[in-house]
Amino acid sequence: MRAKKRITLALVLLVLLILLVFPGWNPFLDEGSKLAVTTQIQKAFGGLFGGMGVLTPARLISAAAVAVFVTLVSLLICWPLELVARKGKHRKSMAGLFISLTKFICAIVGIVWALGILGVNLAGVFASLGVASLIIGFGAQSLIEDAVTGIFIIFEGQYNVGDIIVLDDFRGTVKNIGIRTTSIVDAGGNLKIVNNSDIRNLQQRSRQASVAVCDVGISYSSDLVKVEKILAESLPEIYERHRDLFLSVPHYVGVEELAASSVVIRVVVDVTEEDYFAARRALNREMKLLLDRKGIEIPFSQVVVHQAKD
Repeated sequence: MRAKKRITLALVLLVLLILLVFPGWNPFLDEGSKLAVTTQIQKAFGGLFGGMGVLTPARLISAAAVAVFVTLVSLLICWPLELVARKGKHRKSMAGLFISLTKFICAIVGIVWALGILGVNLAGVFASLGVASLIIGFGAQSLIEDAVTGIFIIFEGQYNVGDIIVLDDFRGTVKNIGIRTTSIVDAGGNLKIVNNSDIRNLQQRSRQASVAVCDVGISYSSDLVKVEKILAESLPEIYERHRDLFLSVPHYVGVEELAASSVVIRVVVDVTEEDYFAARRALNREMKLLLDRKGIEIPFSQVVVHQAKD
């Protein structure tokens, strides 16, 4: 569906560009206007900057043609990049960076080109900026830093689109890596946009399997050896019920703690980071149901009160 929309948009832009660049085919213009537009179009597409002169309909039509042309070029460049992005996380990240860069460059070229056609003396404007250009240059340092950092992020493969990362206290999935920013969405759908140069000390959680942990307390009066035997027999069955979430059979790792009111045992299972929370909830549920079926008490926290005798 998205490809059809892009094809439709490309065709519309192409038809519009033809009508603007070839005014002889435009039925809405008289012969004088067609001649003026043809002259201006030749000047516009013959060089980046147009000559000086008053603002005329021919110049406006030429500027519109440039806008349509640059938009069409951007669309045609970005389209194959988006197709490449479907073939893997790293390619998607690379494509996203180049798409962002392409749109940025096309926008700058289009603006400069159109202003030149409209008669703006850009060389004089740039020369007259003086101190203002110096200030802008210093202000652009953060932009340059973001862009350079984004390039290193992509080529070093620190993370890719679709990876789960933890940045400060925010855990989410990378949705886009642009030339300036990275977009991260957490499990609740909250979007965080971070400048690339501000991304430091992140945790990459998608490179290897994660471990879901279930700590459950059993009564001190329970037979621990019996409980361990039950776990050895039941954990493979639990795995079979949750093969969509668990990467391996859950395994009992031992007594985690001798707490005040219970003996805390630990069961862990390998999972993907994407399924971490769902797998942990499933493991907790299965352990509760298993211990209930086997009559093994999960005690409440207890407070023992001793009353002194006179």
